[in-house]
Amino acid sequence: MALDHAILDVATALIDADVERGRIRQFALAIGETNPIYRDQAAARSAGHPDVLAPPTFLFGLELENSVVFADLAAHGVDLASVLHGEQRFRLFADVHAGDRVQFQTRYVDAYSKAGGSLDFLVRRTTVTRDRTVVAELESVTVIKNPAGGVA
Repeated sequence: MALDHAILDVATALIDADVERGRIRQFALAIGETNPIYRDQAAARSAGHPDVLAPPTFLFGLELENSVVFADLAAHGVDLASVLHGEQRFRLFADVHAGDRVQFQTRYVDAYSKAGGSLDFLVRRTTVTRDRTVVAELESVTVIKNPAGGVA
């Protein structure tokens, strides 16, 4: 079934999330980051940070973990078994550290098809704020495989 473009009218509720030191450490280890400012509070403070620094892509995981993106897709007729991660990009405006509380506000900003309708692409943009100041903009593209060129 082709993507229901009414999803472009969806803006999620503001989602609060705490940035936890242990989660940052875990994420840094998972991505192979060896710089101690991402794992050790003393090293981060020695480098001028108030606490352990979150790697740039940490916010994607934190947002996905706290979001309702899969519920949004399912509510708009998407078979979740047909979903692929397409790409992601981000712009950072300020560092995020352990102990911060951030907010995520997500909108679906574009949808288009390729390959004769057998692939739909959905662009999701999330603004990340801390104390009402934008610290990052995250953008991801979800690819949705449609059987038979999107014909239901």
